[in-house]
Amino acid sequence: MPDDLDEEAELSDAWVAGEPRTERTERASTEGRGPAESGTREARPLVAESWRRSVRARVSPDGAARVELDEDELAAYRDGHPLAAAMPVIRELMGAYATDGEHLLAVCDAAGRMLWVEGHPGTLRKARGMNFVAGARWSEAAAGTNAPGTALAVDRPVQVVAAEHFRRPVRAWTCAAAPVHDPHSGRVLGAVDITGGERLAHPHSLGFVQAVARAAESQLALLGPAPEPGRLRLSALGRDEAVLSVGGRRLRLSRRHSEILVVLAHRPEGVGGEELLTLLYEDESVTPVTLRAELSRLRALLGPDALRSRPYRLAGAVDADFATVDRRLASGAVAAAAGDYAGPLLPASAAPGVVRLRERLADRLRAALVNRGDPGLLADWAYSAWGEDDVVVWRALCAAVPAPQLPPVRARLHSLEAELSAGATDLQRSVHHTRA
Repeated sequence: MPDDLDEEAELSDAWVAGEPRTERTERASTEGRGPAESGTREARPLVAESWRRSVRARVSPDGAARVELDEDELAAYRDGHPLAAAMPVIRELMGAYATDGEHLLAVCDAAGRMLWVEGHPGTLRKARGMNFVAGARWSEAAAGTNAPGTALAVDRPVQVVAAEHFRRPVRAWTCAAAPVHDPHSGRVLGAVDITGGERLAHPHSLGFVQAVARAAESQLALLGPAPEPGRLRLSALGRDEAVLSVGGRRLRLSRRHSEILVVLAHRPEGVGGEELLTLLYEDESVTPVTLRAELSRLRALLGPDALRSRPYRLAGAVDADFATVDRRLASGAVAAAAGDYAGPLLPASAAPGVVRLRERLADRLRAALVNRGDPGLLADWAYSAWGEDDVVVWRALCAAVPAPQLPPVRARLHSLEAELSAGATDLQRSVHHTRA
């Protein structure tokens, strides 16, 4: 076993560390404090933002990842997971590298649950001490800043080095991870990760996992069914800007074009100009000329035959991710709906029509999860970025989890209820002061 897993690895590469390290930064690292604790300005913005999200999620710096899937549940779940088809390619590219370098290769699902953790036997034994094992949840909201969890949170390749980890027990390690997407819909399926000692603190590690992730996506594209020619695929869940796949192209849309396509995908029969104006704009002073200009730009982007008028509608069928979740809920397939739900619909949008769709879908899924009472499904929602403050789901989770997993869930629920109580008291005082 290398000694680099017994002590904190230094940020020895300027590309990884960001700005040059000062004496104060060095001292913070050797004292075992991470970037956010040290109070220095040298922490990379990506890491600082991740630490802030970890704090908001009430992640304990000294805690351990939770193992959520036992052996039987794990075997059944990963056998049916889309990434299972890519594992031969991932093992071929990473297996020998992980074993020879005394590293680990890991693959997790979109919720941050480890599906496969493989590699050097000694490193595997050491990783078990922090629950870096198959079946454990390593999402950022549950385990703090770490490469696979943070890569899923920001949807791009991420490297986390030593003291950049939020949790202290993980700071002897370095990891690099990249998200893997469905090659047809663009939906995040999970992430591929390489974890080990300080020798991974190099930009090559990040480039390596990114290349493996792209190879996995290419393999899935070869194995999966090809999309119908001309059929539109719209991914708008968990994104401020939707992604449209059409004719072999993947287009990242502007926010306004995203809103237009969401509304038209929801209304395939078409929408009149005046109604579309009210569905897209809060400001009643916006004129039809503004809307027509946006539609003209969208038509130029999609092609002259894709968008029709009188009423405004899309010419072809659209596979929208939010519509898929809605259909699954309608058929009672709650687990499948939760698995396809990548986050709120266009979360930054204030378009009235989008806001109504977003709230309706989230409310329906939340109600279905609470009614089902499955602790795994409830945990997926509660530990997500959109569910971390959802007291209704945390109450349901508190009632559903087995006794050994109850203490952290109960603590989080009590914290949320205290915040709600304090907020209600502040509001009462404000109303009383106004009336006085």
